[in-house]
This record gives sequence, structure tokens and C-alpha cells, in this order.
Amino acid sequence: MSLTPSGIRLRLSDAGRDRGDHDLNPGMAPADRMRAAAVLVPLVARPEGTTVLLTRRTEHLHHHAGQISFPGGRIEEVDPSPEEAALRETEEEIGLSRSHIEVVGRLGRYRTRTGFEITPIVGWVTPPFELAPDRFEVAEVFEVPLSFVADPANHERRSREWQGVVRHFYVLPYGGYYIWGATAGMLVNLAERLKP
Repeated sequence: MSLTPSGIRLRLSDAGRDRGDHDLNPGMAPADRMRAAAVLVPLVARPEGTTVLLTRRTEHLHHHAGQISFPGGRIEEVDPSPEEAALRETEEEIGLSRSHIEVVGRLGRYRTRTGFEITPIVGWVTPPFELAPDRFEVAEVFEVPLSFVADPANHERRSREWQGVVRHFYVLPYGGYYIWGATAGMLVNLAERLKP
């Protein structure tokens, strides 16, 4: 799938409705207090087609160890906007300079059952660029073709029992990568927003 920044901006001209873990789990109560976070959804302009850049978290982290995620994190007081938080976190986590990123829009906020309200910021990333992953947080950086993400046939719905309750979630299995949870939910939202 090949797009342009202006084409994406047009499709994301409004952020769309808020999404979250409750989409597939209607009875799931939101957390008492939500912590604001922002992630960058990096769309990389490759000659062979647009890709989505993702990270795999290191196994020793206390939260979401080994999971696939977008670069990002909590919105701090120093961040004037979710966009700035996403760009700052991306530089800190993977060393991708903001000079290679053009912010082209937002997706609807994503609320997790763990108490985060995440603002996904979509960025158009122009190669060539160098990465310098923070080895404490990031085990690997890789790219997935946007055409794979955009194909609804790759949006699997799965379930698992957790603390006595069956939870439903999206999974996008790609090669040896198991993309699930909030990251998969935001990718499904991206795919829906980018439909022609």
C-alpha cells in the first residue's frame, strides 16, 4: 500500500471516535483514573511500499515485557501536546530524529483496561534515517508492510481467560511477531481510517 502525506492527512482530517479494550469487551469497566499517554504510529515511505515501524520491548521490563508496541509513553508536564510527547518518546526510545517525521494526523484515543488513555499520533517518516534504540527498553525495531496491516483478513480476534474473566482482543500475527492488545487495536483502527 502506497500513500502520500496529504492523502493520509485527508483520511485523518478528524481523529475519529475513541477506541479501546472495551470495543471487544462491552462490559469492561474503565479504570478509575486514566493516565495520559501518546504513541507515534510511524509510517515509513519505502520505495517498495509504505511500512509501519514497530518495536519489541525487552523481556526484563516490569510492564508489557516482550510485547510489540509503538514508540511512545506517558505525556509529561514538559510536553505541550500529545504530538510533542510522541516525538520526544520516539527520539528517546529508538533514536529516530523528529527531522525525519512529518505529523499527518491523529487516530481516536485508545483506552486500555490497565488505565492508559493513549493518543496515537500518525507520522510520515522519510528515509534514510538512523536508529539508536535504547537497549534497556527496546529489544528490536522492525517494519511491517502497511498492506498487511490494512488487510482485514489479518485482523484476528482471539480470547484468553485472565483473573477469571474471558478477555477478547485483536491479534495481527506477522512472521514470527505476535502483535496484540492495544497495539493491534490501534492498527485495526488505522486500517479502518485509511480505507479508500
